[in-house]
Amino acid sequence: MSSEKGNVARRRPQRHQNARAFKNDKYDTSARLKKINAKLHDGVCQHCKGILEWRVKFSKYKLLSKPKKCVKCLQKAVKDPYHIICRPCASKLEVCAKCGKEEEIVIPIDKGQGGTENKTTENGQESGLEDELDFDTNFSSTDNEEDSDRLEERFKSMTFERTEVQ
Repeated sequence: MSSEKGNVARRRPQRHQNARAFKNDKYDTSARLKKINAKLHDGVCQHCKGILEWRVKFSKYKLLSKPKKCVKCLQKAVKDPYHIICRPCASKLEVCAKCGKEEEIVIPIDKGQGGTENKTTENGQESGLEDELDFDTNFSSTDNEEDSDRLEERFKSMTFERTEVQ
């Protein structure tokens, strides 16, 4: 009984083969899925980028509902799913934001996008509302910048009034 199955080559073709590749947006056309498909995976190494792209491709990528704690600065500043290090720490230490290793970063984190300080409005009040609303948005350079600027100006010109609930 010396059967070496590891060395035997298969002689027949694959029995079942898909005619069409899987498409994650075939039935789900929600805004959440469009945002996930358009997300740019920056600040990660090549291996982690491949993992994140696989998750997006096969509808396994889930967004965060609230920020996670960074393992470097211990602040709740990690806003990207599957990451363990926040954007400022990852760019400062030049490590992968997902695995934390000192690998070569494929797409570096933009310095302007990583800022999380509160902005002062016309009335002199600090508004953390803009950062809260801009939680998962990631505008890539392929988006129409004029539309995003126009929307941002419209949002800033809106006035919010507080009403009492009885």
